[in-house]
This record gives sequence, structure tokens and C-alpha cells, in this order.
Amino acid sequence: MKTTAKVIILDFGGQYTQLIARRVRELKVYCEIMPYNVSYAELRAAAPGALILSGASASVYAQGAPRCDIRFYELAVPVLGICYGMQLMAADLGGIVQEGLYQEYGKTNLYVRENSELLAGVDEQFTAWMSHGDQVVAAPPGFTVIAGSDNTAIAAMAEPKRKFFGLQFHPEVIHTPQGKLILSNFLSRICSFSGDWTMENFVESSAAVIRGMPGPTEKVVCGLSGGVDSAVAAALVHRAIGDRLVCIFVDHGLLRKGEKDAVIDAFRRNLNMNLIAVDAGGEFLNLLRGVVDPEEKRKIIGNHFIRVFEREAEKLGEVSYLVQGTLYPDVIESGTAVAAVIKSHHNVGGLPEDMALKLIEPLKYLFKDEVRQLGLELGLPEEIIWRHPFPGPGLAVRVLGEVTPEKVAVLQEADAIIIEEIKAAGLYREIWQAFAVLPDVRSVGVKGDRRNYAHTIVLRAVTSHDGMTADWYPIPYAVLGRISSRLVNEIPQVNRFVYDLTSKPPATIEWE
Repeated sequence: MKTTAKVIILDFGGQYTQLIARRVRELKVYCEIMPYNVSYAELRAAAPGALILSGASASVYAQGAPRCDIRFYELAVPVLGICYGMQLMAADLGGIVQEGLYQEYGKTNLYVRENSELLAGVDEQFTAWMSHGDQVVAAPPGFTVIAGSDNTAIAAMAEPKRKFFGLQFHPEVIHTPQGKLILSNFLSRICSFSGDWTMENFVESSAAVIRGMPGPTEKVVCGLSGGVDSAVAAALVHRAIGDRLVCIFVDHGLLRKGEKDAVIDAFRRNLNMNLIAVDAGGEFLNLLRGVVDPEEKRKIIGNHFIRVFEREAEKLGEVSYLVQGTLYPDVIESGTAVAAVIKSHHNVGGLPEDMALKLIEPLKYLFKDEVRQLGLELGLPEEIIWRHPFPGPGLAVRVLGEVTPEKVAVLQEADAIIIEEIKAAGLYREIWQAFAVLPDVRSVGVKGDRRNYAHTIVLRAVTSHDGMTADWYPIPYAVLGRISSRLVNEIPQVNRFVYDLTSKPPATIEWE
């Protein structure tokens, strides 16, 4: 009998933890990531149907290595350890882990040693991605070795009675061609999950939760930016509570060219949402005067955003909740779980501690591609769904250094030219995100036989599936040439154009 449940992935700091979550969800099973040191009570309260222990760069026998509560193994749910997770399971349950005589990194040939539900349908010899220096040299009592390689005798192990399994390799990466089958075996054959987590079900369950949050007479406000995330969040909450949702669109003076009119037209006229438009550009630019630190910019903007919302919400009567389009990568990158803070996100790290409004974050466990699927399920138009991501702080984090009205105006014109040319070339849907950056630098140029000292525009264009990793997009030279020509000819303050060819990591998608 199939069961509906969720997987909890315990994050030990592995580089592929988020990828494990993506693969599980692709198999239509809901999962969440929790830090390895989550308390036993909190994990039990989460009611997992299975646990997956992630990889890590540590050695289980090293002092200070990340370890979970040993009682996690007593929850009577299936457990899958991956790489470090397998080594930790072995060490916790009576096996032996040592530094390997040989290290294994990259594609490796593995051999099935024993039949197992976990490896059902997998070729007797298969390729997998290894990334380890330590090895399990003795499996815990009751475990059977089900796969090995030339250098790793125990590459996979199983204890079917308790449904405990370990994989030294990474099934979640594309370099393990049969990895998805292995994960499917764990979720379907071993855990008996039904695989029925769909956007339709997500809409129903989320709407039910949202209806129970505000009181029957309370109104809810949504910070509507016009981007994909806030639009989908607003549509989902609107589906749940109807006109009790009031969307507040704040023009903070840091929007793209023509964005205010486009947002009002889309949401007020086409989607019939209750929308209040607030012109607060002068307030934000005054607060940002002299500020150059990107984290300070984000926090100033996030803080004042809430103040503007609270000011407008007071005019509406009884309002207790604020809707935000926080996504899972925002939560992860802002330091939740065991990830270090990469940058605070406007929807996560920029909120004032004394904020009076409680949060409704209906998308906080979704990745970007899932949000787009949800938007289509809710009936949002494609021009909104496929709009490139835009940061909450707007152009403030694309103007490096101090943000001034003159710099914002230059960047707005440059960004509009870039998007126009990318759309004209038919590349917009192929590119995850494309935008202009205005670095805090000027250079010497020549215009009209006269020397000038003007701005440089940087183009950032990347491909990605969920925003967690990204690679630069190879825009054809002809398109780059048209963009360059238009930028330097149509914007007097610009005399140079460059293209950012850096992946994420090591860079982030945004420059600040």
C-alpha cells in the first residue's frame, strides 16, 4: 500500500544537499531540509516518513565532526545515508570508518554484489559519481554489502529489516546515470510513498493552511513587486481568502523602466486584485544616500519596505499578516540549515526585529521552477510566470557603490535596452536571468572626437534550474554587438560595455 508522507533531509553541510531535495521532489515526493543538529523533539514533530542523511566534507572520526542525535535511528522510518551520511550511519551503528588507501573522485565503475530493493533494475555494472577520501571498512552488524568498486569494497550497504541503506556514491547528480532510479527505489519500493505531491495538491493544502491563519475579519497585505515570486504568492493567497487580501505595490524608485505601469495594469486591471500603489522613491533614495555596503543597502530597503507596508496597512483597519514571496533558496542562502550566510535576502534578512505584522510565506519551501509551475496552476499569464527574477531591493543591488538618482536612471535605460535585444533575438526564455549592472567605476572613452569619462555597463546573463547554481549564457556575438552599439549610442553617460562570464559558484548571480 502506498503512503503519502514527507522526507526530511538532514544537512551535514554537503555541497549537493539541495540537489538531493530537487531530485526527491522531481519524483513527486515532498521533502524538507533540516540541519543535522535539529533536536530530537523537533524532528519527531516534523513527522518524517523517511530520513536522508546528506554528504559532508568532514571525517566522521574527526573531532568536531557533524553528528546527529543517535535517537534518530529509533524513529522507525527508512533511512538513506549518502556519502558522509553512509559513513556516519556506519559509525553510529557499530561499523568501522577509516581513511581510505585510495581516494575516489569523479566517475567510478561499481558492481552490484547482492540483490536489494534499493538497486532493483540497476545494471550489474554501473557508473556512479564518487567524492570521498574515507571508507566504510566494516559494515555495522546486520548490514549486507550490496555494491562495491575496485577501490571501495563497501560502496553500498543495506539492512532491509529496519530499512536502513547507505550509498558511498551520489545518486542525486547527473553523473550517476541510474541515480534517479535508485532514489525512486528508495522512495517507492522501500518507503512506499505514493508520489502524489503535485502543484494541484500543493494549492489545495496551502490554501487550507492560509485560510486558518488570519482571523475571520482580519485583512492580509501582500508586498507585490510584480516579479514572479510575489505574483504567485499573491495569487495563492487570493485563491485562499479572496478580497481580504490587499496588495501593496511600493515604487521604491529602484524599479526597471516602465515597471510601475506594467504591474498596475497586470494585477489591478487583468487579475482584479485589490491593489494599492505607493510612490515612495524619494524616501528610499534619501535613506540610501552615502551607503555603499551591499548588506547595509539590503537591510535599509527591507526595513523601510516594512515601514511603508505598516503605514499603508494602518489605513486598512485590522491587518495582522504580511505575505512575502520568500523561496527555499532564499532561506538556504540566508543561513538557515548549516549553510553560511552568503547574502541576506530582502525577503529573509532585511526585516526589522520589531515588525508588527506576522508573515505568511506560502512559497518558502519551493524552488524557482516549482513556483513557475504553481503560477501556471493558478492561471497567471505567461508573461508574468516567465519573467526573469528581480531582486527585492531592486536596482540598488545592481548599482555598485552609492545609489543616486542619476545612476538609477542610467541603469534603467541600459537594462531596458538589454532586455529588448534579448527578446528580439528570441533568447529571453532560454536565459534564466539577464540584467545590467552599473559598477562603481568610470573609464576614459571617446565620443564625437572628444574625450569623456563615463560609466561602464556590465551584462550578466545566466542559465539555471533553481537559482542554487548557474552558468553564464553564451549570447551570440551579433546580439552582444547590437547591445553594445545601442548602449554607447543611446545613453550619453555610458562609453563601455563588458560581459560577465562567471558561473555560480564561485560568483553569485547578483553582483551584490
